[in-house]
Amino acid sequence: MSAPLPTRGSSTANQAPTREAALSSLLRRGEATAAELALELGVSVQVMRRHLRSLEEEQLVEASPAPEGPGRPSNRWRLTADGHSHFPDGSEHFALGLLQSLAKSLPPETIQVLMNQQAVAKACDYRGRIGEGTLAQRLERLVEIRKAEGYVAELDRDPADPAAEAWVISEFHCSVMRIAEEFPMVCDQELQLIGQTFPDCQVERVQWRLEAGHSCGFRLRPWNPTAGSPPEPVTDR
Repeated sequence: MSAPLPTRGSSTANQAPTREAALSSLLRRGEATAAELALELGVSVQVMRRHLRSLEEEQLVEASPAPEGPGRPSNRWRLTADGHSHFPDGSEHFALGLLQSLAKSLPPETIQVLMNQQAVAKACDYRGRIGEGTLAQRLERLVEIRKAEGYVAELDRDPADPAAEAWVISEFHCSVMRIAEEFPMVCDQELQLIGQTFPDCQVERVQWRLEAGHSCGFRLRPWNPTAGSPPEPVTDR
């Protein structure tokens, strides 16, 4: 006995999660072929191509041909600017307008001091919410907090330093991206924020979306005793 055909409503409902998953995968990967996305999401290549063409019509994705060995080149798909805007954006108009007003009336050094003070205050809040535990446990809690704030973040072992307890936080969607594009000092504040949140670690930026790539990344290593004592976290006073 053949299975009943799905209704039109159920077909649309089934398509929506696959479309969203494809957009999320492209956000993390930067770009991918239909075959790569189909394998990851457990659908046929034909189904994935239909989804991608639909997303292309909505101007959420775009493709460019790339050689994949013998035969016809495969399209590699990526998000458009509208595709990135499809994800939550927490860079409020008020915050951007406020910074624009401050930039007109205050010297850059004063604005930097204000940004540093904000980073210190937020780091104190993060440390209180993260609590105690191993570095991995605390990093996992931070990533969950950042996700709730509108970031698309992931935590992975540092592939360049497998022997040490080193980790990389990757952020594929930044909730303050629009502000950072106009005020790159916000990115310096983010680096300071991560360092103040984990004062027992050496923190460095390994990827900067404003410079290259499709994500921002921070590498954290436990403080090396030979480098001296780790800095004391600055308190919000």
